[in-house]
Amino acid sequence: MKNMLRLLLLVAALTFVGARQLLAQTPATGQPVATSTPTQFSLQQAIDYALQNKSTLQATRINEKIAVARVGEIRSAGLPQVNVGATLTDNFKLQRSLVDFSSFGGSQGILNGTTLTQDQIARAQRGETVTLSPAYTPIPATGPQPIAFGLQYAGNAAAQASQMLFNGSYLLGLKAAKVYEQLSVKQTQQSEIDVVEQVSKAYYSALVARERLALLARNVQRLDTLLYQTKQTYKEGFVEKLDVDRLQVQVNNLKIEQQNAQRLIDLSVALLKFQMGLDQQQPVELTDRLDAAVIEAERGSLINLSESFNYSSRIEYSVLETQRDLAVLDIRNRRSGYLPTVNLVAAYGFTGSDARFPGLLQFRGPNSRSESGFINQNWFGFGNVGLQISIPVFDGFRKKYSIEQGKLALEQVNKGFTTLQQAIDLQRAQTQTSLQNTLAVLGNQKANLELATNVARVAKIKFQEGVGSNLEVITAETDLRQAQTNYYSALYDALVSKVDYGRATGTLYTSRK
Repeated sequence: MKNMLRLLLLVAALTFVGARQLLAQTPATGQPVATSTPTQFSLQQAIDYALQNKSTLQATRINEKIAVARVGEIRSAGLPQVNVGATLTDNFKLQRSLVDFSSFGGSQGILNGTTLTQDQIARAQRGETVTLSPAYTPIPATGPQPIAFGLQYAGNAAAQASQMLFNGSYLLGLKAAKVYEQLSVKQTQQSEIDVVEQVSKAYYSALVARERLALLARNVQRLDTLLYQTKQTYKEGFVEKLDVDRLQVQVNNLKIEQQNAQRLIDLSVALLKFQMGLDQQQPVELTDRLDAAVIEAERGSLINLSESFNYSSRIEYSVLETQRDLAVLDIRNRRSGYLPTVNLVAAYGFTGSDARFPGLLQFRGPNSRSESGFINQNWFGFGNVGLQISIPVFDGFRKKYSIEQGKLALEQVNKGFTTLQQAIDLQRAQTQTSLQNTLAVLGNQKANLELATNVARVAKIKFQEGVGSNLEVITAETDLRQAQTNYYSALYDALVSKVDYGRATGTLYTSRK
């Protein structure tokens, strides 16, 4: 038994320590715990992760649950409403009322005429009939008298129930609540599209930075090799010290540029983690190839631009349609204020009173008798059932002006369709032109990069063969780095234009709901 107790205590202690370590490792935000093992992400995987873990999206999805709860709240108004309550009251100063008892009638004064006189007695003794005429004297008027009704302690316990039979606002409220629920879902989809756009751009930025860093590493390696060969040639006396120094400057500048590119890729990855909702301490590996991304961008440029476009494919347009539906229901709800409301009501309970508080708590019913045998009841039951009908007659034209406001609000929403359509058309035209231009620039910069690479290669060969100058090599390397910078800048612009074009045409992301 002791060993079993020790074992249980040991398990409890280990469990407590493990729980504390887990809590210490878990961020307060609830995001997954960072590990030392790098996590691999393709662009689609990064998007899926962000859609699942981005805190702003999680907060937006809570609004969907709030909308569902709101529908339940409105629906509950049409279900039976039952309330049970009880009160205990100490009437330490009873309310008094003035009562004029002389005004009730039936009250009598002193009775006169009932005493036989000596003459009447003598007549009766002779056998004659004697008739008496008794009469009451009138009561003198006393005026109203203050009277207190009830006892000091009173109690009440009752159950009340009501059932809505007809209410036009309630029926329309149910429809509006369901439309509001749809609106919350569409707002979540809009937030998801924002996240997809942000993650895509951050992912492409990290890919471009990574590729540029790899290219800089190859440039450094190539110039290091050329610098080593030049130094060896200098030792043999075939080149000047100035040639070595020029190459050394180029190598130093390129290494500084490489360090800056490394910091840039770290910053790009940090931005990607932020857009994904990933812990900054979690190492990641991007598995997508930049070549594949470029092919996808070029494929996007082949979209048939004359293809018919449906405005409803834009989530903003769909949200506006839902807002219009809500505005229509709002007008109908305001008009329903002219309709009557019908409710079925019922109540059942008990009320009691007593001169003493302990006596009130004795709950004496109809079978209760006092010591003298008299009924001693202090609690009495009651019940009622009824139908409540409320018919609006005149409210000073309040509902009339309320309906006018609803109509004007609907007109504003309808005007918004024209504005939104024009904005969407402009965005489509701008992003289409931007995508075409950036792809054209990308093609030119790619050709320039190939030319600059070939020029640098030829300049290096000529210098090594002794038929070219060191200055020619340095100039070619400078032009090559500039061509590389221009190419990757154009590449990133093309990828961003592709994302913007997908957003404008409503094809960037389709919710799985």
